[in-house]
Amino acid sequence: MRLERTLRLVIGSKTYSSWSLRPWLLLRERGVAFEEHCIPFAGSWREQAQRLSPSGRVPVLFDGDLAVWDSLAICEYVAEAHGGWPAERQPRARARAVAAEMHSGFAALRQELPQNLRVRGRAPKGACSAQCHAEIARIESSWSACLNQSGGPWLFGAFGVADAMYAPVALRFATYGVALGATAAAYVARVEELPSTRAWVDAALRESEEVEEAEALARRLGLARR
Repeated sequence: MRLERTLRLVIGSKTYSSWSLRPWLLLRERGVAFEEHCIPFAGSWREQAQRLSPSGRVPVLFDGDLAVWDSLAICEYVAEAHGGWPAERQPRARARAVAAEMHSGFAALRQELPQNLRVRGRAPKGACSAQCHAEIARIESSWSACLNQSGGPWLFGAFGVADAMYAPVALRFATYGVALGATAAAYVARVEELPSTRAWVDAALRESEEVEEAEALARRLGLARR
């Protein structure tokens, strides 16, 4: 099955919307043509999202009359037509488990280190809870295991759904200066160096809206504007 119509992806602000980045990056990296519709996280964005998305949230992908919401569901839909999972059964099962773990877990990391691509620095010692540190360690361990088994450069060889799901985490680690081992640090650098990632970040740097909660945290941690 191939997706022949031009897809339309509705996303949130590129500065803050980690869930929007995931399917956007997969579409770009798999070479799939799509139109982008951004709802800034300001003003009446919730009302707009309610009108456009069955879940009232972003992202949502439109393929003709079909609406697919939720980042992982969108990635699954794209992968059915354009690839994104390992071809062999066992690596594919591991990749799905890794992606699903990101989708459902790591709540402390998300809350304490939210995506904010317009700042950069090193969070001071003690900025993260013990639970957040445990989640960072789990992610680093998972990345190392995947890369050691696949041989890289991506978690399961070629860039796929698992990498798209963890790309915002890699950017969070860069934003907050999280100390990582050599394998994980190199993986973060690869994510940052992707032309698709750079295009997303460059667009985020041109945005002017602010989400006060994220900006207040950045000020409290002493992060600098990029």
